[in-house]
Amino acid sequence: MPSDDQAAFNKSFPVSWEELHRTAKALAWRLTEVGPFEGIVAITRGGLVPAAVVARELNIRIIDTVSVASYGVDGSDKERGTIKMMKNCDIAGDGTGWLIVDDLVDTGETAKAVRAMLPKAHFATVYAKPAGRPLVDTFVTEVSQDTWIHFPWDLEPRPVEPISSLRR
Repeated sequence: MPSDDQAAFNKSFPVSWEELHRTAKALAWRLTEVGPFEGIVAITRGGLVPAAVVARELNIRIIDTVSVASYGVDGSDKERGTIKMMKNCDIAGDGTGWLIVDDLVDTGETAKAVRAMLPKAHFATVYAKPAGRPLVDTFVTEVSQDTWIHFPWDLEPRPVEPISSLRR
């Protein structure tokens, strides 16, 4: 049963491990034109996997994390809540020369919180929705605001109804 927050989403976009890896590698290709970078700040949890792929492709060894929760603040991992900063990164300064990586920019609330910490860092995401897109510098795939992205760490193989049966 979808949560009230998920019910607002009309479309479902499942992402496989292979697709995420391929798209994160495409993100790295785009970032070669922007770098080099001193290091990466991954936004946990969703940004960890793309950050690892980007770090490998750009040969970046220094990776820090910032933990920001907007989903799961209430413990459900489904309802969108207020932004909660759970861990700051250890980067001194304004972020100049650093790369911030996340899986997705949705409403932009997480991006705003991290941008406030590192305003001069280059912000990159694999996926971007229209509401958050102006807050990132580089992204690969834009999806509509009413799309719920199912990342591979949230999926299990199971039968699903065809799209046509959902439009009744």
